[in-house]
Amino acid sequence: MTPTVFFFAFEPAYQRLARLFGITPGTALVALSDGDLWARFGPWRVTTPCSNIVGAAVTGPYRFLKAAGPARLSLVDLGLTFATNGREGLCMRFRDAVPGLEPTGRLRHPGLTVTVADCEGLARALHDEACRPMVDPPASS
Repeated sequence: MTPTVFFFAFEPAYQRLARLFGITPGTALVALSDGDLWARFGPWRVTTPCSNIVGAAVTGPYRFLKAAGPARLSLVDLGLTFATNGREGLCMRFRDAVPGLEPTGRLRHPGLTVTVADCEGLARALHDEACRPMVDPPASS
């Protein structure tokens, strides 16, 4: 199966800082294939079966100092953020927390926010491709 790929939307200030951590348009993407979600953000990766995704919502805006640069850990809920802009992202919640920030996999994240260029398209793909039928599709504009 050919993966469905969603690329990150980079704002210039975010892109300059991200480059310092190996995050470029070529190393930042989200892909859906064969019932799995793969997210890459420079050296950081999250992989999970789509059946592990129990919710998805478009969120934002984000403050530059809390989102720009490397992968970010929320100290409130241990969620992980891969951000390349401050406008909007798609926040996905997982049934079972997933590894992603540190290499041993001991630290697990209950959610992942990604600032892809087409957040609503990613939410629809999670729903439409039967990747996760429990995820509500975004409201039509």
